[in-house]
Amino acid sequence: MERLLLETRDLCKSFKGHPAVSHVSLQVPEGCVYGLLGPNGAGKSTILKMLTGMMRPDSGEILFGGKAWSRENLRDMGALIETPPLYGNLSARENLLVRTKILGLSEERIEEVLFSVDLKDTGRKKARHFSLGMKQRLGIAAALIDSPRLLVLDEPANGLDPYGIQQLREMIRSFAQQGITVILSSHILSEVEQTADYIGILADGVLGFQGGMPKRGRLEETFMKTVGRGRKEAW
Repeated sequence: MERLLLETRDLCKSFKGHPAVSHVSLQVPEGCVYGLLGPNGAGKSTILKMLTGMMRPDSGEILFGGKAWSRENLRDMGALIETPPLYGNLSARENLLVRTKILGLSEERIEEVLFSVDLKDTGRKKARHFSLGMKQRLGIAAALIDSPRLLVLDEPANGLDPYGIQQLREMIRSFAQQGITVILSSHILSEVEQTADYIGILADGVLGFQGGMPKRGRLEETFMKTVGRGRKEAW
């Protein structure tokens, strides 16, 4: 059995009495790309925010490396959730320099990370003038700066053109090859099918399917069955 880097047990979260996440038990093997799938409003972002300490679960457990999650684990986690937290008046390198100063890291790490996200040649260009794809890559660079074991990406392909999506896909696969575990949420099935090793499918806050990637061309069928079944049960 593969070693799990991250696991949740019966994770629950409600807002104003409405369950957004209900008894979700994820199992994320170390060194893989795990695709968290579901339609809009399925609970994907809520789960990722709980995994990264941005929200507290109402009940359930989160385990990191086999031990109960604590805020100390944030040093082993990098995340890009919602809008990349960038300084528009600074260059890519200057943005990462701010991060290294805050975290007490060597500036040598900046060049390594810029190379890994293909932003090493942007020079003094300000981040506010970057394309959406470049901003996404710089946000990922910021998440990587502290050499995390786990990288969490929430809908990273949103708004990207086909070339930007291809670059992102190749980048994510390269991270897994380096031993970084990646969890990414998405509703773009074709991209997850080409990127992820394992998937979890959410429907109305419930994990309806979890396991290895289905055979080529079968992901959409699995997704539609899972989401359709979840909605019928909710009704």
